[in-house]
Amino acid sequence: MNKRKAEFIKFIVIGGINTLNYYLVYMLFHHVWKVGYGVSHVVAFTLSMVASFFLNSYFTFKVKPTLRKFLQFPLTQVVNFTVTTVCIYLLVEQLGVSTSIAPLFAIFIAVPATFIVTSKILKREQSTV
Repeated sequence: MNKRKAEFIKFIVIGGINTLNYYLVYMLFHHVWKVGYGVSHVVAFTLSMVASFFLNSYFTFKVKPTLRKFLQFPLTQVVNFTVTTVCIYLLVEQLGVSTSIAPLFAIFIAVPATFIVTSKILKREQSTV
């Protein structure tokens, strides 16, 4: 298996782990500690994004995490959100796809785009100034 394909598979696995991580933290804050759902979502999202950064750095791309990469990493989520939002809109409004199914198709389009952006950010060499 080539390196890029192996990285993509690991990226998918990390995504699954982070989804589970997000949900568990959300449920803990919201249902166990009775924190509002909005705050629970933000805390869970933030913690899962931090975990994603380190897991993708060490496990997926085997790169050293740096502060610069850490600060750029949220851009991957902007790409993910933008691609899924545009895809869902186009699928529903332009192609008449069910609102229940459109997000599933959007994920298949967003994951490769997010993988590319994440790879570029995490594998970027430190510039010498």
